[in-house]
Amino acid sequence: MKLTLALSKGRIFEETAEILSKVGIVPKEDPEKSRKLIIETSNPDVRLIIVRASDVPTYVQFGGADFGVAGLDILMEKGTDGLYVPFDLNIAKCRMSVAVREGFDYAAAVKQGSRLKVATKYVNCARDHFANKGVHIDTIQLYGSMELAPLVGLADAIVDLVSTGNTLKANGLIEVEPIADISARLVVNQASYKRKRAQLQPIFDLLK
Repeated sequence: MKLTLALSKGRIFEETAEILSKVGIVPKEDPEKSRKLIIETSNPDVRLIIVRASDVPTYVQFGGADFGVAGLDILMEKGTDGLYVPFDLNIAKCRMSVAVREGFDYAAAVKQGSRLKVATKYVNCARDHFANKGVHIDTIQLYGSMELAPLVGLADAIVDLVSTGNTLKANGLIEVEPIADISARLVVNQASYKRKRAQLQPIFDLLK
């Protein structure tokens, strides 16, 4: 039985491919250059499917893939129902944080009982974070150019992933509060783990 691994393009693919090469699984094509969404590997028993980062848990949960690599940010936002999450791969590290424009009085804005406009694609994470502080928020769901929202008055703050902080700085924003350290996790379809464990376990042991 062939194993299907779900990956997203970009940093997660690059860093996962580096680990996979050490266990003898090398993609036959580069997804950045190929239009193919199913990519065979040097191991005839393993193929890759290329999906959006936010869709990896869905493909794995519903059996479109046996296992996959997903950022903790996606798992925090969507939940892990129907997934087995055996371990942290310690790759694609960054953090989820709150950021505001320079000069914005964040401390005053998050006094208990206050209300804040927050732009983010992590709506559930943002709500949970601010609810724990006793702050009501109106969320504005965006999927890109998040840094723009506070600059044009669309939002008071953003919740987004931060790596170096250079993009925030370049746009006159500052990171005011970390929410969580983020890295990529291995996610496994629960039925596949039972049915194909003999095939999966050696790969997991090597990935660890």
